[in-house]
Amino acid sequence: MDKALLRNIPKVDELLAPTHALCPDASAAAVTAAVRRTLDALRESVLSGEAPEIPEISALCALAADAVRRAEMPSLRPVINATGVVLHTNLGRARLSGRAAKAAADAAEHYSTLEYDVKSGGRGSRNAHVEELLCQLTGAESRCKADIESRESALVVNNNAAAVLLLLTALTAGGEVVVSRGELVEIGGSFRVPEIMSACGATLREVGTTNKTRAADYAAAIGERTRALMKVHTSNYRIVGFTESASREELAALAHSRGLPFFEDLGSGSLFDLEAFGIHGEPTLQGSVRAGADAVTCSGDKLLGGPQAGILVGKKSCLDVLKRHPLLRALRVDKMTLAALEATLRAYADGSAVATLPTLAMLAASPEELRAQARTLCEKLTERGISAEVLAEEDAVGGGSVPAQTLPGFAAAVTPRHCRMDELAERLRQRETPVAARIAHERLLLCLRTLRPEEYDELVRAVAESDR
Repeated sequence: MDKALLRNIPKVDELLAPTHALCPDASAAAVTAAVRRTLDALRESVLSGEAPEIPEISALCALAADAVRRAEMPSLRPVINATGVVLHTNLGRARLSGRAAKAAADAAEHYSTLEYDVKSGGRGSRNAHVEELLCQLTGAESRCKADIESRESALVVNNNAAAVLLLLTALTAGGEVVVSRGELVEIGGSFRVPEIMSACGATLREVGTTNKTRAADYAAAIGERTRALMKVHTSNYRIVGFTESASREELAALAHSRGLPFFEDLGSGSLFDLEAFGIHGEPTLQGSVRAGADAVTCSGDKLLGGPQAGILVGKKSCLDVLKRHPLLRALRVDKMTLAALEATLRAYADGSAVATLPTLAMLAASPEELRAQARTLCEKLTERGISAEVLAEEDAVGGGSVPAQTLPGFAAAVTPRHCRMDELAERLRQRETPVAARIAHERLLLCLRTLRPEEYDELVRAVAESDR
């Protein structure tokens, strides 16, 4: 240890004014704390022998100012998603449309009609803001008008796991629920169908085999303790090969012939037929309603393209029980979620969903569009002296949706010149606006499907500054 170096470490007061000048919007307390941390780190480096000299005052002030900016940086902040995964769970899944984001912001900033009936001046229902829209979009509205006894209803809770929890707790506790062995899903976070059944006070009655379950298997399992038949969409895996499963139409007919309800958990959920985008096997809420399901559950923040929410659509007789259940209060959504969901649903209602909802727009992007965008991004990178080329790559839907299917896409493939590939990826993640990319084919891939044109300049600058 060089004692002379220790004596040459500047005092706190020497750094305060110039550091504050570098970040004038920061508080005096924040600047002082950052300066102290910077000098403490320098002192430790000297004591350990890692610092051969004392940096200039200007360099120390720059370090302290950077520490101020990082300390005041929100933990939850925007990310540039260059992974090609549309519904990236770790990055927040579905991006809201501008319309939905504004609706959420307006609800947050102002008092609202959350539970206020403007006609009567009395208390209203928070569910009323989306119930009619959901019934209209799922086809439940027409059934409601045709037959008052089979009237449909809708309900929103905080996520699909909560929707399933509420449904089973309110309607099946103390009895058995019949489910195929091939549909005993784990959605992540240890949320498993068998465990959730137990938590709800119901008994799981498995039928069939992993790869084959017929309607006759369900029929044979129905007994005095049976409370419902349930179908669970395998939204995050596929069983292929020698397989067979009972259709929702068969199960609805069977359940109703025995005086039982039929439930379907769609998981990822969709209000749009994704076959138009070359995505196969994803059921819609409309299809479940037409098939005769008494209650259908799905997520709001996956294929539907809205905020995190659990959506329930079904027979009024079933959902009214859920609306009266005490668990509902613990699972209800806030005003921002409802505002964003209503705006999202209105995009479906007015026919603008594909054009305005980011999730659908990204899924709809053609290979030709993505190739052209990749060329544009590569040109911008090349202009900054960065080695980049257009590369065909497979994208993913993500979010526990559409397993075993990929989307043809294109990426700007970057080869760093001044650092290792993993170093470049790490530096991009550490920026004020982090960049999430992936490494493949010995290059850093910037996948165009999940990028917005307005992000290109910032992305190019980030790569140029990180490749050093």
